[in-house]
Amino acid sequence: MNRLAHETSPYLLQHADNPVDWWPWSAEAFEEARKSDRPVLLSVGYSSCHWCHVLARESFEDEATAAYMNDHFVNIKVDREERPDVDAVYMEAVQAATGQGGWPMTVFLTPDAEPFYFGTYFPPAPRHGMPSFRQVLEGVHQAWATRRDEVTEVAGKIVRDLAGREVSFGGTQVPGEEDLAQALLGLTREYDPQRGGFGGAPKFPPSMVIEFLLRHHARTGSEGALQMAQDTCERMARGGIYDQLGGGFARYSVDRDWVVPHFEKMLYDNALLCRVYAHLWRSTGSELARRVALETADFMVRELRTDEGGFASALDADSEEEVPREARLQKGGGGRREGGNGRHVEGAYYVWTPAQLREVLGDEDAELAAQYFGVTEEGTFEQGSSVLQLPQREGVFDARKIDAIKARLLRARSARPAPGRDDKVVAAWNGLAIAALAETGAYFDRPDLVEAAVGAADLLVRLHLDEHARLARTSKDGQVGANAGVLEDYADVAEGFLALASVTGEGVWLDFAGLLLDQVLARFTDPESGSLYDTDADAEKLIRRPQDPTDSATPSGWTAAAGALLSYAAHTGSESHRTAAERALGVVRALGPRVPRFIGWGLAVAEALLDGPREVAVVGPSLDVEAAKALHRTALLSPAPGAVVAYGTPGSDEFPLLADRPLVDGEPTAYVCRNFTCDAPTTDPERLRAALSG
Repeated sequence: MNRLAHETSPYLLQHADNPVDWWPWSAEAFEEARKSDRPVLLSVGYSSCHWCHVLARESFEDEATAAYMNDHFVNIKVDREERPDVDAVYMEAVQAATGQGGWPMTVFLTPDAEPFYFGTYFPPAPRHGMPSFRQVLEGVHQAWATRRDEVTEVAGKIVRDLAGREVSFGGTQVPGEEDLAQALLGLTREYDPQRGGFGGAPKFPPSMVIEFLLRHHARTGSEGALQMAQDTCERMARGGIYDQLGGGFARYSVDRDWVVPHFEKMLYDNALLCRVYAHLWRSTGSELARRVALETADFMVRELRTDEGGFASALDADSEEEVPREARLQKGGGGRREGGNGRHVEGAYYVWTPAQLREVLGDEDAELAAQYFGVTEEGTFEQGSSVLQLPQREGVFDARKIDAIKARLLRARSARPAPGRDDKVVAAWNGLAIAALAETGAYFDRPDLVEAAVGAADLLVRLHLDEHARLARTSKDGQVGANAGVLEDYADVAEGFLALASVTGEGVWLDFAGLLLDQVLARFTDPESGSLYDTDADAEKLIRRPQDPTDSATPSGWTAAAGALLSYAAHTGSESHRTAAERALGVVRALGPRVPRFIGWGLAVAEALLDGPREVAVVGPSLDVEAAKALHRTALLSPAPGAVVAYGTPGSDEFPLLADRPLVDGEPTAYVCRNFTCDAPTTDPERLRAALSG
C-alpha cells in the first residue's frame, strides 16, 4: 500500500500514485522492516529536481520494478526540503563513501537505519558504466539474503565513522584581519576572470561569497573584492542563468559561461540574489544591479507568492513541450496555441528557436530579438533551441523597442504550458525572502515589496511559530507541516525579522527575532564549545546529530545564526547573544583561509564583527516627517557591514537603541555608535552618510 496520499509535501504527493508501496519517513516504516526482515530503500529528492522526475518515470512508475521493490524492501520516500536533517546525515554518508553526492539520493539501510549501500540516479538499463536500477536492487537483495553479517558489519563501520566526524570548529577565537585577507586571497586564486564566478562547470551563483566581497570592500576599500563581485554579477545577469524575460535566476549553469541553466527556479536562490544585487547597487549605483534586483523581487512576488502570503519553494525545471505551429496547423487548429503535447522536457518553457521568434514577432523584430538575445539557428541548448541571454556588449539598441519585444515574448511565453510549482512554504527560505524584499523595497521606494515581506512574516508568526516559540519547518495551503524547524529556519527567519524591523521601524519584529534566537541558544548550541547543531536537542535521534558550518545553496544554519545573533546583540546590547556569535565564528577562523568558497556567509558575518557592527538610531517627531525619513533612508543605504538601524520617536520602547535619544533642536536626529563609542548626533543626512562610510 502506498502511504503518501495524506502527506503535505508536493514531492511526496507526486509519488502517491506510484505502484511502489512508499512509506513516509516514520518509526512505523522501520518497525515494518524489522518485522519483515527486509532492508530499507531510502529515496530522497525534491519536487523541482529534474533527475528525480526521470528516475520516477523510468523506475518508480514501472510495474515490474515496483513489484520487486515491494517484495524485497521497505521503501521510504523523503522530501529533502521537509527533512533536511535526514538528507544531511545520509548525504554525508554518500559523499564519504563515493566522493560525490546529489539528488535523487538512493540509500539502502538496515532496519536500524544504518546505511550500507549508496547511489544517486540509476538508469533503467546499464549505460555509461552505471548499473541499472534493477541490477542494484537485485545485488542489494542478494547481499542482504546471503551475506547478512558482512552487510551489518559494513553498516556499523559507516555509522561509527560518521560519529567520529565531529566538526573541528577552531576554538572560540574570532577571525581577524589576517584571516579575512587570506580568505580573499584564496578566492582570488579560484576566481574565473574571463567569465566571473569561481571554479568550473557546473557553476553556481556564489551569493554568500559576493556578500563577503561587498562587505570587505566597504570595510577596507579593496577594489579587487569589488571587481570580482561586480563582474560576477554582470556575467550572471547577462547569461542564460537569468530569465531575461520574466526575471529571476535558475539554480545553476551547466557550463562555465552561464549560458545554459538547470532550469529549476528556487526561492532561496532568488531571495539571496535579489539581496546581493540590491547591495551591489547600494555600493556602486549600478543600473544593471538595480534592474536585476527589482525584476527578481517582482518575479518572487508574481510567481512564488501563495494565497496565504508566504512564498512557494520552487518552479520545476521541466514543463510540457509546446506543440509546434506546423503540427497545430495540420490538426486544423489554425495556428492557435492549444497547450502541450504531453511530453515533459527540461527548459521547454524558457527556450526559443528563430522560427518561434518569427511566429510571435514577425521577421523584422524577430531578427532584432535574435541578435539581442543570442538566438541562433544552431541553438545554444537542445534541438536547435536557444536560451535567451545578452551576449552583445557593444552596439546600440532602441531601449523602448527592446522593452516592447520583451513584453510580447513574455505574453507569448505565458501561453505555453507552465512549469509546476512546489507550493510548500519553507520557513528558512521565507526568512531569506523577507530580508530581500524588505531591503529592496526600502532602497527603491517600492512599498509593495515591503508589504509582501510583512505578509510573509505575518504568515510565519501566525502559522509556523507556536506558543513556545518553536518553529515548524513547512506549511502548505495554510496547513502547518509536522516537521520541526532546524537551525537554518530559526536563523534565517530571525535574519528576515531583523531586516524588517530596520526597514519598518516596527520593534515587534525585533522581539520575534529575539524569541527565535533564545531558542538557538537554548536548544541548538553546545554550551561547552559554542558550536551549533542543525537539529535541536530533543529532535528525533538519527544515526548522527547533523552539524555543518559550511554553506550549501544557502547560508549554513551555523553562520546564519552567528549573523542574526550579532545583529540582535547590536540592537539590544545583549552580551550573551554577542558572546554566542563570537564563539560560533571560531569556525570561520579555521575554515575561511582554507575553503573560503564554502563559508562565504561566515566571512560576511566576520566582516560585520570587525566593523562593529555599527548601531544607528534615527529619531523624529513622527515617522512620516520627511527629514526623519531622509535620515532613515541614508542609514539603510549605508554599506557598512552588518549595520543595524532603529527608527522611531524619542522615548519609544520599540527599540532599545532609541532609549535616551532626544531630538536635537527639535529636529529629526541620527546617532551612530560602535564598539561602545558614539559619534556626535547629527540632523544632516550628508554627515550621517560620512559617519557611516568612515
